[in-house]
Amino acid sequence: MPRAGFATKAEDPSALSRRAFVRAGLAALAAPALPACLGLPPQPQQVSPRLSARPGTPTATPTPGLSHLGLGTDRDGLLYVPQGYSSDTPMPLFIGLHGNGQSSAYWASYPDRAESRGMVFLAPDSRGQTWDAAEGVFGADVGFMNRALNYTFERCRIDPARIALGGFSDGATCALSLGLANGDLFTHLVAYSPGFILRADAFVGWPQIFVSHGTLDPVIPVGNSRDRIVPYLQGAGYSVVYKEFEGGHAVPSEISDTALDWFFGKDVTQPPQSAPASSAGRRPRP
Repeated sequence: MPRAGFATKAEDPSALSRRAFVRAGLAALAAPALPACLGLPPQPQQVSPRLSARPGTPTATPTPGLSHLGLGTDRDGLLYVPQGYSSDTPMPLFIGLHGNGQSSAYWASYPDRAESRGMVFLAPDSRGQTWDAAEGVFGADVGFMNRALNYTFERCRIDPARIALGGFSDGATCALSLGLANGDLFTHLVAYSPGFILRADAFVGWPQIFVSHGTLDPVIPVGNSRDRIVPYLQGAGYSVVYKEFEGGHAVPSEISDTALDWFFGKDVTQPPQSAPASSAGRRPRP
């Protein structure tokens, strides 16, 4: 179901009814000008963020393990297919979008995570230094994302109920912006230290959302997520899990594991159980 984007006026969305909030109009949830979000100048042409790629019956055989997409030259991407893949069994798909100045190589730990969890992992490269959504437009990255998804769907049988679009930093901004416009494709969105959300003509579907941010982040302040992005998403009616960690502009291993646990349906909202009370004078066992 299409919906309008987020308002950026001074009113508190929690004080509005859901209907009034949605009517507040299309606008970007803009962050302050930050070094990691500047990137290249905005592209002159804006395109629709809507993606046409959809999972279906594969028509080609995938290469097991890690392989290049072969869709670009200097900027391409990677696909990881677990060794145990079978076309008889639909697998979850996680798409990872790197940060500013990075590439698909950023996700070096995710092939092992994909293998252990039995999921397909796709990591496309942005067309420029960073994602065009992080520069304020939907541009060439949309078309390449569509090609990368079609490439994956042609080779892998993907479970349409488990498709996550995730990203770090500028990639998280792109994941939220593109994901909300394609919630009829992406069932889950994962944003590691996002900067803002770029408006679309309409937000579609109701993807579940996971957001994390370091409390000591010197690049994109934690307040972007804690005080702006998460409250706006929750105010619009989305299911959001938010995790803060003591650290900087990064994705700690435990945050990646928590996000993937959440993607696979585990309840990660409960705090870890405390150690049982110990006898007087004795330390509890680890």
